Amino acid sequence: MTVSREVELEGHIIDSGMMQSCFGIIMDLGGSFSVQEFDIGRHKDEESYARMLVEADDEDQLQSIVHELHQHGVNPSDPKDATLVPAPDDQVVPHGFYSTTNHPTFIRHNGEWIEVEDMEMDCAVVVEDGEAHRASEQSNGDDEEPRDYPRAYTKVLNAIEEGDMVVTDETGIKVQPPERPRDSGGAFGFMQGGVSSERPSESTIRKIANAIKETKKEGGKVMAVCGPALIHSGAREDLARLVREGYVDMLSAGNGFAVHDIERDIYGTSLGMDTESLDHPRHGHKHHIYAISEVIREGGIEEAVDSGTIESGVMYECIENDRPFVLAGSIRDDGPLPDTITDAVEAQNAIREQAHEADMVLMLSTLLHSVAVGNCLPSTTRVVCVDINPATVTQLLDRGSAQAVGMVTDIGTFVPILAEQLLDEE
Repeated sequence: MTVSREVELEGHIIDSGMMQSCFGIIMDLGGSFSVQEFDIGRHKDEESYARMLVEADDEDQLQSIVHELHQHGVNPSDPKDATLVPAPDDQVVPHGFYSTTNHPTFIRHNGEWIEVEDMEMDCAVVVEDGEAHRASEQSNGDDEEPRDYPRAYTKVLNAIEEGDMVVTDETGIKVQPPERPRDSGGAFGFMQGGVSSERPSESTIRKIANAIKETKKEGGKVMAVCGPALIHSGAREDLARLVREGYVDMLSAGNGFAVHDIERDIYGTSLGMDTESLDHPRHGHKHHIYAISEVIREGGIEEAVDSGTIESGVMYECIENDRPFVLAGSIRDDGPLPDTITDAVEAQNAIREQAHEADMVLMLSTLLHSVAVGNCLPSTTRVVCVDINPATVTQLLDRGSAQAVGMVTDIGTFVPILAEQLLDEE
């Protein structure tokens, strides 16, 4: 005896490949399907709709199929309210809690759909009822600005508090993956995901520059995620110009990036090498630790800028132009700098808060930091990932940042051309 579930797809489900993907999922997992209704959008601005009956041999198999379909934006045709279960303790979620994707998500509560705030992958979803929250505010004497209730939002597991109403199972949840646009024109038309080293570099960089300009024109914020290779490759001054002129609004990096940027200013080297002559000065291998020592002596990067110890570079421009930055530490850091966040959870929270403000992200030659930031981004945030190593770009996409555009090229070539497109051709 088979079991079945009726589901529906809507949007640009044909040309985006969504429908074909869903058929493949069902068959790969041993199920079968029949299309009961199919309305095809016949113009570029018209969406399509399909209603299917999915069948499986037993309930467990059906649940597995429906779960995979759900990640691709397929939803039950007769939605019910989401199941809410209170968290039994701090940092403990109920069994079977819903683990989020990075796609726009809606929770059905009291017969209405609520959009989930602060969307990112691998989180729990907490639903707050207005009356319960207001009672809590009154008892705690809180004086927050009024919010619309009920509301739903993501929480990482270590932020879960006892009593939080956590969404469990997949009932009453609607996921909407971004669709591939039919019209590939405009500033963002090229941003359809994928990785290529064959794309004409200057042409692609020009499109990226136009996308940055359009983001700024719309009042959006651009974040740069940077690795030390950017400094080693000689692109430091061009990135500093982009920060100074407001094309980069915030910076996310590790201790090493900031150290070598500061080393370049104080000693003229990056990791002991002169990035212009490529010479290795005597005792140059000590310059990075000397640079760290000077900043520690001053009390931090801002203090070192104010005293004149640091007079140029990316970190200098961040301080001088009030561009916020997050430096997340790692176990291999020298020093580290006083501004580096060494607590991993604290660093994650700082990256998360910053990432939620970004409308476009440039990931520049850093594998681990790109993946870390990518995990915090909703799939609606535009992402460009640039690295000489194709594995960096493909790993970012494989980890769930499917919206990212990958460009395999030397970062020392990319950043100067980008700066030229943005600044020298204004």
